Amino acid sequence: MSAERQARLALTRLCEPGSWRVHAAVEAVGAEEVVARLRAGEPVGAVPPAVVEGARLRAERYNAAEDADALRRCGARLVCPGDDEWPAHRLTWFRDVKEAPPLALHVRGREQLAELVERSVGMVGARAASAYGVHVAGDLALGAADRGWTVLSGAAYGVDGAAHNGALSSADGRTLAVLASGVDVPYPKGHERLIQRIGARGLLVSEVPPGSPPTRLRFLIRNRLIAALSVGTVVVEAAVRSGSLTTARQARELDRVVMAVPGPVTSGTAGGSNGLLRRGAICVTSAAEVLDAVGVLGDDAAAEPRGPVQARDALSETVRQVLDAVPVAAWAAETTIARAAGVPTLTVLQVLPPLQVAGLVEQGMSGWRLTGLGAGRPTRAAP
Repeated sequence: MSAERQARLALTRLCEPGSWRVHAAVEAVGAEEVVARLRAGEPVGAVPPAVVEGARLRAERYNAAEDADALRRCGARLVCPGDDEWPAHRLTWFRDVKEAPPLALHVRGREQLAELVERSVGMVGARAASAYGVHVAGDLALGAADRGWTVLSGAAYGVDGAAHNGALSSADGRTLAVLASGVDVPYPKGHERLIQRIGARGLLVSEVPPGSPPTRLRFLIRNRLIAALSVGTVVVEAAVRSGSLTTARQARELDRVVMAVPGPVTSGTAGGSNGLLRRGAICVTSAAEVLDAVGVLGDDAAAEPRGPVQARDALSETVRQVLDAVPVAAWAAETTIARAAGVPTLTVLQVLPPLQVAGLVEQGMSGWRLTGLGAGRPTRAAP
Protein backbone atom coordinates (compact mmCIF):
# COMPACT_ATOMS: atom_id res chain seq x y z
CA MET A 1 0.00 0.00 0.00
CA SER A 2 1.42 3.38 -1.01
CA ALA A 3 2.14 6.11 1.54
CA GLU A 4 -0.76 8.19 0.19
CA ARG A 5 -3.21 5.30 0.59
CA GLN A 6 -1.89 4.54 4.07
CA ALA A 7 -2.45 8.19 5.01
CA ARG A 8 -6.03 8.18 3.69
CA LEU A 9 -6.68 4.92 5.56
CA ALA A 10 -5.35 6.59 8.71
CA LEU A 11 -7.59 9.62 8.24
CA THR A 12 -10.67 7.38 8.17
CA ARG A 13 -9.63 6.26 11.66
CA LEU A 14 -8.37 9.57 13.09
CA CYS A 15 -11.16 11.90 11.89
CA GLU A 16 -14.91 11.60 11.58
CA PRO A 17 -16.11 11.70 7.96
CA GLY A 18 -17.74 14.65 6.25
CA SER A 19 -15.51 17.54 7.46
CA TRP A 20 -14.87 20.16 4.77
CA ARG A 21 -11.93 21.54 6.78
CA VAL A 22 -10.15 18.21 6.88
CA HIS A 23 -11.00 17.69 3.22
CA ALA A 24 -9.59 21.12 2.32
CA ALA A 25 -6.40 20.44 4.28
CA VAL A 26 -5.85 17.19 2.37
CA GLU A 27 -6.36 19.01 -0.93
CA ALA A 28 -3.92 21.74 0.12
CA VAL A 29 -0.98 19.79 1.59
CA GLY A 30 -1.75 16.12 0.92
CA ALA A 31 -3.00 13.29 3.14
CA GLU A 32 0.49 12.32 4.40
CA GLU A 33 1.24 15.81 5.69
CA VAL A 34 -2.17 16.13 7.33
CA VAL A 35 -1.68 12.82 9.17
CA ALA A 36 1.83 13.83 10.30
CA ARG A 37 0.55 17.10 11.76
CA LEU A 38 -2.43 15.49 13.42
CA ARG A 39 -0.19 12.87 15.02
CA ALA A 40 1.95 15.69 16.39
CA GLY A 41 -1.07 17.71 17.52
CA GLU A 42 -0.04 20.58 15.26
CA PRO A 43 -2.44 22.96 13.47
CA VAL A 44 -3.23 22.09 9.88
CA GLY A 45 -5.19 24.40 7.64
CA ALA A 46 -8.50 25.46 9.18
CA VAL A 47 -9.05 22.19 11.04
CA PRO A 48 -10.50 23.16 14.47
CA PRO A 49 -8.19 22.63 17.49
CA ALA A 50 -10.72 20.23 19.07
CA VAL A 51 -10.57 18.01 15.97
CA VAL A 52 -6.76 18.15 15.97
CA GLU A 53 -6.64 17.14 19.64
CA GLY A 54 -9.16 14.34 19.12
CA ALA A 55 -7.15 13.01 16.19
CA ARG A 56 -3.93 13.19 18.23
CA LEU A 57 -5.49 11.12 21.01
CA ARG A 58 -6.72 8.52 18.52
CA ALA A 59 -3.30 8.45 16.86
CA GLU A 60 -1.63 7.43 20.13
CA ARG A 61 -3.03 3.92 19.71
CA TYR A 62 -3.28 3.85 15.94
CA ASN A 63 -1.47 1.13 14.02
CA ALA A 64 -1.72 1.36 10.22
CA ALA A 65 -0.66 -2.26 9.72
CA GLU A 66 -3.51 -3.46 11.95
CA ASP A 67 -6.09 -1.56 9.89
CA ALA A 68 -4.63 -2.91 6.65
CA ASP A 69 -4.71 -6.45 8.08
CA ALA A 70 -8.30 -5.96 9.25
CA LEU A 71 -9.30 -5.02 5.70
CA ARG A 72 -7.69 -8.14 4.29
CA ARG A 73 -9.18 -10.43 6.94
CA CYS A 74 -12.74 -9.37 6.18
CA GLY A 75 -12.21 -9.44 2.41
CA ALA A 76 -12.52 -5.67 2.00
CA ARG A 77 -10.43 -3.10 0.19
CA LEU A 78 -9.71 0.61 0.37
CA VAL A 79 -10.93 2.62 -2.61
CA CYS A 80 -9.41 6.07 -3.05
CA PRO A 81 -9.79 8.99 -5.47
CA GLY A 82 -7.93 8.17 -8.67
CA ASP A 83 -8.64 4.44 -8.50
CA ASP A 84 -10.49 2.90 -11.44
CA GLU A 85 -13.17 1.83 -8.99
CA TRP A 86 -13.64 5.32 -7.52
CA PRO A 87 -16.98 6.74 -8.81
CA ALA A 88 -15.63 10.22 -9.47
CA HIS A 89 -18.76 11.33 -11.34
CA ARG A 90 -20.80 10.63 -8.20
CA LEU A 91 -18.38 11.83 -5.53
CA THR A 92 -17.50 15.26 -6.91
CA TRP A 93 -19.87 17.82 -5.56
CA PHE A 94 -20.49 21.45 -4.75
CA ARG A 95 -18.67 23.42 -2.07
CA ASP A 96 -21.92 24.75 -0.67
CA VAL A 97 -23.08 21.25 0.28
CA LYS A 98 -22.97 20.99 4.07
CA GLU A 99 -20.98 17.74 4.31
CA ALA A 100 -17.76 17.04 2.38
CA PRO A 101 -17.20 14.06 0.09
CA PRO A 102 -15.33 11.03 1.48
CA LEU A 103 -11.54 10.87 1.50
CA ALA A 104 -11.62 7.10 0.95
CA LEU A 105 -14.11 4.25 1.13
CA HIS A 106 -13.92 0.78 2.62
CA VAL A 107 -15.61 -1.59 0.16
CA ARG A 108 -16.52 -5.23 0.66
CA GLY A 109 -17.84 -7.43 -2.15
CA ARG A 110 -16.87 -8.67 -5.60
CA GLU A 111 -18.60 -5.98 -7.64
CA GLN A 112 -16.81 -2.83 -8.80
CA LEU A 113 -18.12 0.27 -7.04
CA ALA A 114 -18.03 2.67 -9.99
CA GLU A 115 -19.77 0.15 -12.23
CA LEU A 116 -22.40 -0.78 -9.66
CA VAL A 117 -23.55 2.80 -9.05
CA GLU A 118 -23.68 3.78 -12.73
CA ARG A 119 -27.40 2.89 -12.81
CA SER A 120 -28.47 3.08 -9.20
CA VAL A 121 -31.38 4.41 -7.17
CA GLY A 122 -31.50 5.03 -3.42
CA MET A 123 -34.51 3.88 -1.40
CA VAL A 124 -34.89 5.07 2.17
CA GLY A 125 -37.62 5.47 4.75
CA ALA A 126 -38.90 4.78 8.21
CA ARG A 127 -37.35 2.15 10.46
CA ALA A 128 -40.73 1.61 12.10
CA ALA A 129 -42.35 1.25 8.69
CA SER A 130 -45.96 0.24 8.24
CA ALA A 131 -46.95 -2.88 6.32
CA TYR A 132 -47.75 -0.52 3.44
CA GLY A 133 -44.25 0.99 3.48
CA VAL A 134 -42.53 -2.40 3.65
CA HIS A 135 -44.64 -3.75 0.78
CA VAL A 136 -44.08 -0.71 -1.45
CA ALA A 137 -40.33 -0.62 -0.78
CA GLY A 138 -39.92 -4.29 -1.66
CA ASP A 139 -42.05 -3.93 -4.78
CA LEU A 140 -40.18 -0.84 -6.03
CA ALA A 141 -36.79 -2.43 -5.38
CA LEU A 142 -37.71 -5.70 -7.10
CA GLY A 143 -39.01 -3.83 -10.14
CA ALA A 144 -35.89 -1.66 -10.35
CA ALA A 145 -33.55 -4.65 -9.93
CA ASP A 146 -35.44 -6.64 -12.59
CA ARG A 147 -34.69 -3.79 -15.00
CA GLY A 148 -30.95 -3.87 -14.25
CA TRP A 149 -30.74 -1.07 -11.68
CA THR A 150 -28.79 -1.23 -8.42
CA VAL A 151 -30.77 -0.48 -5.26
CA LEU A 152 -28.95 1.53 -2.56
CA SER A 153 -29.99 1.78 1.05
CA GLY A 154 -28.64 1.70 4.60
CA ALA A 155 -29.43 -1.88 5.79
CA ALA A 156 -31.61 -0.57 8.65
CA TYR A 157 -34.89 -2.08 9.78
CA GLY A 158 -38.09 -1.13 7.99
CA VAL A 159 -37.91 0.41 4.52
CA ASP A 160 -34.13 -0.13 4.12
CA GLY A 161 -34.33 -3.86 4.77
CA ALA A 162 -37.40 -4.24 2.57
CA ALA A 163 -35.60 -2.47 -0.30
CA HIS A 164 -32.52 -4.69 -0.02
CA ASN A 165 -34.64 -7.84 0.21
CA GLY A 166 -36.71 -6.74 -2.76
CA ALA A 167 -33.60 -6.27 -4.89
CA LEU A 168 -32.16 -9.61 -3.77
CA SER A 169 -35.43 -11.31 -4.77
CA SER A 170 -34.63 -10.49 -8.39
CA ALA A 171 -32.77 -13.22 -10.25
CA ASP A 172 -29.83 -10.95 -11.10
CA GLY A 173 -30.63 -8.14 -8.68
CA ARG A 174 -27.76 -6.21 -7.16
CA THR A 175 -27.88 -4.00 -4.12
CA LEU A 176 -25.47 -1.83 -2.15
CA ALA A 177 -25.62 -1.01 1.56
CA VAL A 178 -23.92 2.10 2.94
CA LEU A 179 -23.10 1.33 6.57
CA ALA A 180 -22.56 3.63 9.55
CA SER A 181 -20.25 0.96 11.02
CA GLY A 182 -17.26 -0.86 9.62
CA VAL A 183 -17.95 -3.27 6.77
CA ASP A 184 -17.19 -6.15 9.15
CA VAL A 185 -19.64 -4.94 11.82
CA PRO A 186 -23.20 -5.98 10.90
CA TYR A 187 -25.66 -3.43 12.23
CA PRO A 188 -28.42 -3.81 13.18
CA LYS A 189 -27.59 -7.24 14.56
CA GLY A 190 -30.95 -8.57 13.42
CA HIS A 191 -29.91 -7.92 9.82
CA GLU A 192 -26.65 -9.88 10.02
CA ARG A 193 -27.78 -12.48 7.45
CA LEU A 194 -29.18 -9.81 5.17
CA ILE A 195 -25.91 -7.84 5.29
CA GLN A 196 -23.97 -11.01 4.46
CA ARG A 197 -26.23 -11.58 1.44
CA ILE A 198 -25.72 -7.99 0.31
CA GLY A 199 -21.94 -8.44 0.50
CA ALA A 200 -22.20 -11.66 -1.53
CA ARG A 201 -24.49 -10.25 -4.25
CA GLY A 202 -23.54 -6.57 -4.22
CA LEU A 203 -21.39 -4.31 -2.06
CA LEU A 204 -21.00 -3.09 1.50
CA VAL A 205 -19.55 0.42 1.72
CA SER A 206 -18.40 2.48 4.70
CA GLU A 207 -16.30 5.57 5.37
CA VAL A 208 -15.08 4.21 8.72
CA PRO A 209 -12.53 1.39 9.00
CA PRO A 210 -13.20 -2.23 10.01
CA GLY A 211 -14.19 -2.75 13.59
CA SER A 212 -15.78 0.71 13.92
CA PRO A 213 -19.12 0.81 15.76
CA PRO A 214 -22.01 2.94 14.47
CA THR A 215 -22.75 6.28 16.12
CA ARG A 216 -25.60 8.74 15.73
CA LEU A 217 -23.34 11.17 13.84
CA ARG A 218 -22.15 8.43 11.49
CA PHE A 219 -25.74 7.52 10.63
CA LEU A 220 -26.47 11.11 9.65
CA ILE A 221 -23.23 11.51 7.69
CA ARG A 222 -23.58 8.21 5.82
CA ASN A 223 -26.95 9.33 4.45
CA ARG A 224 -25.22 11.72 2.06
CA LEU A 225 -23.40 8.76 0.48
CA ILE A 226 -26.70 7.05 -0.29
CA ALA A 227 -27.80 10.30 -1.91
CA ALA A 228 -24.50 10.90 -3.73
CA LEU A 229 -23.90 7.40 -5.10
CA SER A 230 -27.36 7.11 -6.65
CA VAL A 231 -28.91 8.89 -9.63
CA GLY A 232 -31.94 9.65 -7.49
CA THR A 233 -33.42 8.87 -4.08
CA VAL A 234 -36.92 7.62 -3.27
CA VAL A 235 -38.35 8.32 0.17
CA VAL A 236 -40.84 5.47 0.48
CA GLU A 237 -42.33 6.33 3.86
CA ALA A 238 -41.09 8.82 6.45
CA ALA A 239 -42.38 10.70 9.47
CA VAL A 240 -41.88 14.45 9.78
CA ARG A 241 -38.73 13.92 11.92
CA SER A 242 -37.15 11.13 9.91
CA GLY A 243 -33.49 10.81 8.97
CA SER A 244 -34.71 9.93 5.50
CA LEU A 245 -35.65 13.58 5.02
CA THR A 246 -31.98 14.42 5.61
CA THR A 247 -31.10 12.05 2.77
CA ALA A 248 -33.67 13.80 0.56
CA ARG A 249 -32.22 17.19 1.47
CA GLN A 250 -28.70 15.99 0.68
CA ALA A 251 -29.87 14.51 -2.64
CA ARG A 252 -31.41 17.85 -3.58
CA GLU A 253 -28.20 19.70 -2.61
CA LEU A 254 -26.22 17.29 -4.79
CA ASP A 255 -28.55 17.94 -7.72
CA ARG A 256 -29.94 14.41 -7.66
CA VAL A 257 -33.54 13.44 -8.39
CA VAL A 258 -35.74 13.42 -5.27
CA MET A 259 -38.85 11.21 -5.32
CA ALA A 260 -41.46 10.23 -2.74
CA VAL A 261 -44.25 7.70 -2.50
CA PRO A 262 -47.60 9.13 -1.38
CA GLY A 263 -48.96 7.68 1.84
CA PRO A 264 -52.24 7.85 3.77
CA VAL A 265 -52.87 11.36 5.10
CA THR A 266 -53.92 9.77 8.41
CA SER A 267 -50.58 7.96 8.84
CA GLY A 268 -47.91 9.51 11.05
CA THR A 269 -45.22 7.50 9.26
CA ALA A 270 -46.13 9.20 5.97
CA GLY A 271 -46.18 12.81 7.13
CA GLY A 272 -42.60 13.51 6.04
CA SER A 273 -42.82 11.81 2.66
CA ASN A 274 -46.13 13.50 1.88
CA GLY A 275 -44.51 16.79 2.87
CA LEU A 276 -41.75 16.18 0.31
CA LEU A 277 -44.42 15.90 -2.37
CA ARG A 278 -45.84 19.28 -1.33
CA ARG A 279 -42.35 20.76 -1.64
CA GLY A 280 -41.78 19.51 -5.19
CA ALA A 281 -40.52 15.92 -4.96
CA ILE A 282 -41.56 13.71 -7.88
CA CYS A 283 -44.51 11.50 -7.01
CA VAL A 284 -43.81 7.82 -7.79
CA THR A 285 -46.08 4.82 -7.32
CA SER A 286 -44.26 2.08 -9.24
CA ALA A 287 -40.80 0.98 -10.28
CA ALA A 288 -41.58 2.09 -13.83
CA GLU A 289 -42.26 5.63 -12.58
CA VAL A 290 -39.05 5.63 -10.53
CA LEU A 291 -36.96 4.66 -13.55
CA ASP A 292 -38.85 7.14 -15.71
CA ALA A 293 -37.58 9.86 -13.35
CA VAL A 294 -33.93 8.71 -13.14
CA GLY A 295 -33.38 6.72 -16.34
CA VAL A 296 -32.46 7.45 -19.91
CA LEU A 297 -35.13 9.12 -22.01
CA GLY A 298 -36.63 6.47 -24.27
CA ASP A 299 -34.97 3.47 -22.60
CA ASP A 300 -36.55 3.83 -19.17
CA ALA A 301 -39.66 5.89 -19.92
CA ALA A 302 -42.79 4.70 -18.15
CA ALA A 303 -45.96 4.17 -20.13
CA GLU A 304 -48.85 6.43 -19.17
CA PRO A 305 -51.21 4.57 -16.82
CA ARG A 306 -54.46 3.56 -18.49
CA GLY A 307 -57.68 2.08 -17.26
CA PRO A 308 -59.04 -1.22 -18.56
CA VAL A 309 -59.69 -1.38 -22.29
CA GLN A 310 -63.37 -0.78 -23.08
CA ALA A 311 -65.32 -2.23 -26.01
CA ARG A 312 -65.85 1.31 -27.37
CA ASP A 313 -62.12 2.25 -27.37
CA ALA A 314 -61.33 0.94 -30.87
CA LEU A 315 -64.42 2.40 -32.56
CA SER A 316 -64.17 5.26 -35.03
CA GLU A 317 -65.78 8.59 -34.24
CA THR A 318 -68.72 7.97 -36.61
CA VAL A 319 -69.42 4.53 -35.20
CA ARG A 320 -69.31 5.89 -31.63
CA GLN A 321 -71.69 8.66 -32.74
CA VAL A 322 -74.22 6.08 -33.96
CA LEU A 323 -73.75 3.92 -30.88
CA ASP A 324 -74.39 6.89 -28.58
CA ALA A 325 -77.72 7.47 -30.37
CA VAL A 326 -79.00 3.93 -29.75
CA PRO A 327 -81.33 3.90 -26.70
CA VAL A 328 -80.66 1.76 -23.65
CA ALA A 329 -84.16 0.44 -22.83
CA ALA A 330 -86.59 1.42 -25.58
CA TRP A 331 -86.32 0.17 -29.15
CA ALA A 332 -85.57 2.65 -31.96
CA ALA A 333 -85.82 2.43 -35.74
CA GLU A 334 -82.85 3.18 -38.01
CA THR A 335 -84.34 6.55 -39.06
CA THR A 336 -84.79 7.58 -35.41
CA ILE A 337 -81.19 6.61 -34.63
CA ALA A 338 -79.93 8.49 -37.71
CA ARG A 339 -81.81 11.62 -36.67
CA ALA A 340 -80.44 11.46 -33.11
CA ALA A 341 -76.89 10.79 -34.34
CA GLY A 342 -76.98 13.44 -37.07
CA VAL A 343 -75.81 11.05 -39.76
CA PRO A 344 -77.45 9.64 -42.91
CA THR A 345 -79.76 6.61 -42.48
CA LEU A 346 -77.51 4.69 -44.88
CA THR A 347 -74.60 5.13 -42.44
CA VAL A 348 -76.73 3.73 -39.62
CA LEU A 349 -77.69 0.73 -41.77
CA GLN A 350 -73.98 0.08 -42.45
CA VAL A 351 -72.83 0.52 -38.85
CA LEU A 352 -75.47 -1.37 -36.83
CA PRO A 353 -74.80 -4.95 -38.12
CA PRO A 354 -71.06 -4.90 -37.15
CA LEU A 355 -72.05 -3.46 -33.74
CA GLN A 356 -74.50 -6.33 -33.37
CA VAL A 357 -71.76 -8.84 -34.17
CA ALA A 358 -69.57 -7.15 -31.53
CA GLY A 359 -72.36 -7.62 -28.99
CA LEU A 360 -72.90 -3.89 -28.41
CA VAL A 361 -76.44 -3.64 -29.84
CA GLU A 362 -79.32 -6.02 -30.37
CA GLN A 363 -82.18 -6.05 -32.89
CA GLY A 364 -85.81 -6.72 -32.13
CA MET A 365 -89.16 -6.50 -33.87
CA SER A 366 -89.40 -2.76 -33.06
CA GLY A 367 -85.85 -1.75 -33.95
CA TRP A 368 -82.54 -1.55 -32.09
CA ARG A 369 -81.29 -0.99 -28.55
CA LEU A 370 -78.03 -1.27 -26.58
CA THR A 371 -76.95 -4.49 -24.91
CA GLY A 372 -75.51 -4.46 -21.39
CA LEU A 373 -72.01 -4.45 -22.92
CA GLY A 374 -72.86 -1.56 -25.20
CA ALA A 375 -74.29 0.38 -22.25
CA GLY A 376 -71.09 -0.23 -20.26
CA ARG A 377 -72.66 -2.38 -17.56
CA PRO A 378 -72.26 -6.08 -16.74
CA THR A 379 -74.55 -8.37 -18.68
CA ARG A 380 -76.86 -10.43 -16.52
CA ALA A 381 -76.55 -14.15 -16.92
CA ALA A 382 -79.65 -15.93 -18.18
CA PRO A 383 -81.60 -17.73 -15.45
